[in-house]
This record gives sequence, C-alpha cells and structure tokens, in this order.
Amino acid sequence: MISIIIPTLNEAKIIESTLRTLAATLTLPHEVIVSDGGSIDRTAELAARYATTVVVYSGAGRQTIGEGRNEGAKLAAGDFFVFLDADCVIPEPDQFFAHALAYFDGEPGLVGLTAYLRVFPADETLGDKLVSGIANFGLRVANNILKRGASFGEFQMIRREAFARLGGFRADLIAFEDTDMFRRLSRIGRTTIAPKLSVLHSGRRGHQVGHPQLIAMWLVNLAFIAFRDRTFSKEWTPIR
Repeated sequence: MISIIIPTLNEAKIIESTLRTLAATLTLPHEVIVSDGGSIDRTAELAARYATTVVVYSGAGRQTIGEGRNEGAKLAAGDFFVFLDADCVIPEPDQFFAHALAYFDGEPGLVGLTAYLRVFPADETLGDKLVSGIANFGLRVANNILKRGASFGEFQMIRREAFARLGGFRADLIAFEDTDMFRRLSRIGRTTIAPKLSVLHSGRRGHQVGHPQLIAMWLVNLAFIAFRDRTFSKEWTPIR
C-alpha cells in the first residue's frame, strides 16, 4: 500500500482540488494523510472530506515542515511513503504509481524516487519552463549520474524501512529538509529521478518572489546544507 502524506498550513485555496483529484482517480491501494500545521483557515475541514486521516498540530510555536511530514508518517501504514505538497497534482495517478512501483520492484536497493516537476500548463510562464528544465536536469545529474541524492519536496517516494532507518526528516531545518532527506537516503541506498514521471505544481513561490530571487535562495541554502549542515534561511515564508 502507498501512504500519501501531505503537510499543510493555511491551504484552503488549493487543498480540496489536490485531494479531489486523488480521490476521484487513484484506485491502487492507498491512504491519504493530511498533516496540518495548525491552519487558521478551513484547511483541516476541507481535508477531512477526502483524506483518510487528518492530524492537526496544536503545539506552541510554528511547526516546521519536517515535523509536519514526520507526524503524518507516524500514522502511515503503507510500505511506501509518498510526500506530496499541497499544491501538487499527479496526472493519471494509477499509471504514475504503477510505473513508480515498478522502479522499486526492479531494484531492491532503491530507497527514494522523485519525479520531474512542471508548473500547471495554464499558469506556466517561459521563466517556469526554463527554471523547471534546469532544476530537473540538475536532479537527474545528481541522482542518476553522480549518485548523490537530491530532490524537491513537491514529490518524494521513499521506502518505509529506509525512512525509519534515517529517523525521518530533520525537524530542526526551517527549509530544505527535502533535499537533506534525499542526501541522507543516498548514503544508505540509491535514489533516482524517473524521467517518465511528472508532477504538476502551482509554481506560486517563483511567481510571487521572482525566479532570480528563488534561485538565489536555493543555491545559498544548498551550499549551507552541503557545507554547514544547516540552512541559511532563518524563516521560510509561506506563499499562499
């Protein structure tokens, strides 16, 4: 079974369409777990209409996205954990996951899989196409050629036992917990990006902050993760 874990925080604008797509078209054995960081909008209410389980954070202070992902994983029963962002859609999910599972079945040493990312066609700009192309190429080189795990958090599929072995995502990281996860996964097994698999997302951060600033944030934080084992960013502002 596949456990799809979606961390949320004030995602009422988009979470229903994301979950509705899965509910309407995914027939393979699965569960959907929404791990909400304490939204003050209707996110949890809307998620409850479609998700198998909704867990809501009630602690003091803001929950990190790593903590949110880990809380969802604690409730997961699947052999594979799929971490999906709230603004993402998987086209033709039955075919998508059948193909993804074939990767894992064909290679027992594979511990993490990610996919190509593309902004929703209706919203995609030339800048989106350029940035996505460069990012996807970089992930392919890192994972499939250099054997150094790298991934964005929009979509990550991880073997349950590998996730447990690493103790989940690092809760101390404000951002780039997704990149750190694949980096650590590549130390205990193989990670890959599947060229035939694509996930659509809103591209909202690039649209609001601008692609040059977004790329600069990526590069600086990647360098800090690689050489200082922490992020440069002290705060990751939600974009809604």
